[in-house]
Amino acid sequence: MQRKAYVFGVAALLVATVTLAGCTGSDGGEEPPDSKQDGSGTTASAAEPGRYRTLPEPCGAVERGTLDSLLPGLKQVTDAEQREEAYAGAPTLTYDTDRKVGCRWTAEAASATDRLWVDFERVTSYENALSDDSRASQLYAAKEEVADLPVPVPSESVSPTTTPSTDESGASDEAADEATGGAADDTAGDPSGDATGGADDGADDGDGGSPAPTDDPSATSSSTPSPSETPAALQPRTLDDLGDEAFLDDALSASRQRTVTVVFRTSNVIVTIRYDEQPTSTTDVPSSEDMQKKVRELAGRLDDTLNE
Repeated sequence: MQRKAYVFGVAALLVATVTLAGCTGSDGGEEPPDSKQDGSGTTASAAEPGRYRTLPEPCGAVERGTLDSLLPGLKQVTDAEQREEAYAGAPTLTYDTDRKVGCRWTAEAASATDRLWVDFERVTSYENALSDDSRASQLYAAKEEVADLPVPVPSESVSPTTTPSTDESGASDEAADEATGGAADDTAGDPSGDATGGADDGADDGDGGSPAPTDDPSATSSSTPSPSETPAALQPRTLDDLGDEAFLDDALSASRQRTVTVVFRTSNVIVTIRYDEQPTSTTDVPSSEDMQKKVRELAGRLDDTLNE
């Protein structure tokens, strides 16, 4: 009887062990998703990484000929050692050169002082569901929002329905006079050609002293150009022919300093170019067309460098 009891006890123990093992594995061996265990969760795969793992050396990314075009004052530095230092540029302070690098150049010429900044930022997403490119696109969108680009204004054109005919020229002239309040007649009678209708007389009457630069009507209009003064092709805008997405900003300060900025994204790298020009003379205004052309050419070269 003792032997039978012993065999029965062993059999019961085996049954209990098998049952316990079955309960432990009842979930089919599935584990809670944990992206930190092997780099990807079991229920969702990691998003695609960005194309770029490194960044260019920023101070060597701009060719010498391009620097000569953007910063004419570099060639005017008489001391050879100082000239080479000016061409070399000054690296931007950064705490992680794998993620963000930049360089700055400054050159003073007889007619103006020019400054150039070039920055590269490599974006990495730490979310499995968000790729590096998508995260970079989010950061780019935030930069574009901060730039607050104006709504594009189409170039001026004459509608066929409003073009005056030769038979209705008299009526059209009369309607134009009523619409302009006779401003055209006032301009014709004024040798200075001022069509503001005396709006500037109050500024000129002042206290009899020399007006401050900010009170100069021409300075005011230049520092805050309106869409009608700036051709549509030169207004701040998005760019369709640069990187994956890009925009250009153009601002003129009251001191006649013009700043042209181009920001573009290529995969998970965001490039920012800023170009300033401050004329020596307070009557000079930097050319928007010329500065934009130079910055866009540089942006295109940097984009090509990233894609090599």
